[in-house]
Amino acid sequence: MFKRIIRKDGSVIILVPKKDTKAATFEVLYKVGSRQENDANNGASHFVEHLMFKGTDRRPNTSNISKELDGIGAEYNAFTGKEYTGYYITADSSHLPLAVDMISDMIHNSKFDPKEVDRERGVIVEEINMYEDNPLMYIEDVFEELMFAGTKLGRSIAGPRVNIQTISRSSLYNYYKKYYYNSNLVIGFSGNFKEAQALKLVDKLFPIEARQARVKNTRVSLAKQSKAKVRLVKRDLEQVQLMLGFKTLAANDAKLMSAQVLANILGGNMSSRLFLNIRERKGLCYFIKTAISPYEHVSAFTIQAGLNKEKTYEALEAIKLELNDAVKEGVTIEELKRAKDNIRGRLILRLENAGAHLNFLMSQEMIDLKIKDLEDKLKDLDKVKIADVNKIAKDIFKWSDASLAIIGPFENKDKFLKILNK
Repeated sequence: MFKRIIRKDGSVIILVPKKDTKAATFEVLYKVGSRQENDANNGASHFVEHLMFKGTDRRPNTSNISKELDGIGAEYNAFTGKEYTGYYITADSSHLPLAVDMISDMIHNSKFDPKEVDRERGVIVEEINMYEDNPLMYIEDVFEELMFAGTKLGRSIAGPRVNIQTISRSSLYNYYKKYYYNSNLVIGFSGNFKEAQALKLVDKLFPIEARQARVKNTRVSLAKQSKAKVRLVKRDLEQVQLMLGFKTLAANDAKLMSAQVLANILGGNMSSRLFLNIRERKGLCYFIKTAISPYEHVSAFTIQAGLNKEKTYEALEAIKLELNDAVKEGVTIEELKRAKDNIRGRLILRLENAGAHLNFLMSQEMIDLKIKDLEDKLKDLDKVKIADVNKIAKDIFKWSDASLAIIGPFENKDKFLKILNK
């Protein structure tokens, strides 16, 4: 069970008590990410997130912040996505006041010291290098830049190096002031905490402000494709990274659960169609999986695989056959039942963790959804019928809408395009 409280300034508090633990998590989310950026400041959301850890008047530098949290054995971090940015601390519940005070101090009092800004430029560039040097991680950026090209979702979260190296301190500070306000904030507590104490801490450390509107994302409208598109990133690799994808329903579409069931049947686990047929029976890949990247207005249904470079074309042909079979033949009652049971079990296990449960609820609030807890999600899952899954397969797998990203030793798109468009 959870409680949702709307404050006078529009900020929202989510409370997820869990008494059979000695830990508590405090988390805040702001509705700001790469989707709020433009070409000139792409990367600003992520840069600002880094700067929140660089010192305040009370805690002058990174070391002061980390030593204080490490001293109580806390787990703490931050993250930036395309649609929101988050900060969290998990600690022994007796240290909850420190957790709230720490994040409040970082959020409200970070110094944006020009020397720290310049120092962090190099850190972020090295983070970009790390991702680009790891094809398994980098493939998602390559794919989404292709699929969502020309829209705000097509921008990378980290931004281009030139922006990181040149964006001014004042631009970063003004960007922070534009989006870090209470009406754009969701606050969360989970684990072993007392509600009265939690609310008192929020009132003290995140005081009520003048009410403003929460950020609204502009609608993403993808250009209609007449044929599949391909992006190649040439690397001399033994294992090629491939990501094939199609647009699908928005994160807040009630029918998205049918797409999630389809994804589970095709590549959600080691007994899924793609794993058994592409890896186990044909030996064409090391791993293969399907996933849905949900965003407001549009989502991506993706198939990712790590392939032997000599078998990449053959593997793409085989994947296409499997997706076509899902459209022509549909899924079976047995597959539907197994997928539902698998999703149910994974969701239950995931939400056993109080911090994961909190983020599950807060992320729904962030994209203006009516929050659904575990039981609501399981009811939605139960409602999915075989006809729903078969229909969504027909709606998604249209080869003229396909986007294919590949990192490997290839320069010519023609053969890939021929496979996709035939």
